Amino acid sequence: MSPLIYILLAVIAVGAMGFAFVPALVGSNRAEKRKRALQGDIQANRRENNAVRDREARRKNVQAALKQQTDLMAKTNKRVPLQALIFQAGMKIKARDFIRNQIIIGAVVFGVLFMIQVPALYALIFGAAAGYVLPRWYLGRRRKSYQSKFLDELPNAVEAIVRGVRSGLPLNDTVRLVAKEAKEPVKSEFTRVLDQQSVGKSMGEAVLILFDRVPVPEVNFFIVVITVQQQAGGNLSEALGNLARVLRNRKAMKMKIKAMSSEAKASAGIIGSLPFVVATLVSIVSPAYLVPLYSTTTGQMWLGIAAVMLTMGVMVMRKMVSFDF
Repeated sequence: MSPLIYILLAVIAVGAMGFAFVPALVGSNRAEKRKRALQGDIQANRRENNAVRDREARRKNVQAALKQQTDLMAKTNKRVPLQALIFQAGMKIKARDFIRNQIIIGAVVFGVLFMIQVPALYALIFGAAAGYVLPRWYLGRRRKSYQSKFLDELPNAVEAIVRGVRSGLPLNDTVRLVAKEAKEPVKSEFTRVLDQQSVGKSMGEAVLILFDRVPVPEVNFFIVVITVQQQAGGNLSEALGNLARVLRNRKAMKMKIKAMSSEAKASAGIIGSLPFVVATLVSIVSPAYLVPLYSTTTGQMWLGIAAVMLTMGVMVMRKMVSFDF
């Protein structure tokens, strides 16, 4: 009986040891699993926090870039100095020389009117008006023509940049290619951007010079895309591709509006020129019929009133057929 008792005691001892150590081992494994799970949660939270900080930093960069461009666009609504207007028209003349030319034109008009026996007061008024209005009108036409030529070629330049970026070229090389191959005035303006880079400016800072010459919304869109990509990153080719599509859609919309308003513009031109045509024909048929209109004080007064009313009518009609978008 004693061996059986010993065996029974041995089995009981082994069972007791199992009950004593196995739960501890199982508990340590569970603790290790909980520890690893907790570390995984900590790492996941850290990655999520880093992603949130990155998104917040990118959002702030985008907001800063957009605010900068909004301030830039707000400046275009203010009165532009004469030298800036000359620069935006692509002209190289100085402001003082432009003012000198205005004085010369005014003096020439005054001299011509005085020679054809127009009263000195009216000759002086018309000469001063012509000296101020005619050069300003020419300057505005040159400025608008320069901007129109730039906007016609800008979508092609943006698409060239998109193709270069998608093929693996750096942005600087694609801009250099546009500055070499594009048509004027895009070619010269992108050359100025490269000149800004050569003095140490980044691409986001260099493209701002485009807005100094061509202050239009399309150029502002291009600057925003480049600036945001430089500061916050992103797919540049996709952003510029969308921009090129927007520019072409805006161009198509402008052409559509121009076609739809052409009839109204023709009517305005006919109505505005009708008094001069009638006066010319009447003077040919009956030369003495309109002489009292500019030889008497009453006729000159009514002639001045008619000129003011005609000018106001032309301005109203011009506003009716002009569209800003």
